[in-house]
Amino acid sequence: MKITHHPEPESLMSCSAGSMPEAFAAVMSTHFSQCAKCRNDLSFLESVGTALFDSLSPAAVARDAPVLAMRASEADRGVVALEQAAGDVPAPLSAVVGSDFDAIDWKRVTPGVWQHVVPLSGQQRGDLRLMKIAPGQVIPEHAHSGSELTLILKGSYRDKTGHYQAGDVADMCGASGHSPIADPVEGCICLVATDGKMKFKGLIARFVQPFTGF
Repeated sequence: MKITHHPEPESLMSCSAGSMPEAFAAVMSTHFSQCAKCRNDLSFLESVGTALFDSLSPAAVARDAPVLAMRASEADRGVVALEQAAGDVPAPLSAVVGSDFDAIDWKRVTPGVWQHVVPLSGQQRGDLRLMKIAPGQVIPEHAHSGSELTLILKGSYRDKTGHYQAGDVADMCGASGHSPIADPVEGCICLVATDGKMKFKGLIARFVQPFTGF
């Protein structure tokens, strides 16, 4: 697997700091299981954070600080590749949705587009869903009211920003708009984290949006 599109540095920093929302962290974790480069980058950022923490002057606390226990456990923890699950779903995700894409309970959103909402704890804002797009299907042009982090799991898609294949990440900010077109042969299956609604430009897409959950 040749991965050419990676998360933005800001996303890696947020992940290494433990401040990334749950839905986005799930996408990052699944990407890390496939991408040695980003695992190494994350490990470097965590080592920088550790060094900065160690450089702080000691301060008295009224009770045990949980961060101290977390810091102590980091000495033996490394960022390692996770084993691939038995099926075609990456290991971190297979624990939640199973190991076979075909066995997932897909719900049709519009002709040629299906989704499976991945349950979260509900403690943070954001949505996580699997999207399955039929070969050659075009997603109407849209921007975002928040951020969108997409990991390609199977097949590929193209938009104005490039060609995204299995393992690639599209890290989109709210101001960015695009209209993905799924691979004409394989279609596309991807894992998508969002923290705001899509902002479709077309009238028909805006009309059906309330019924899709996007």
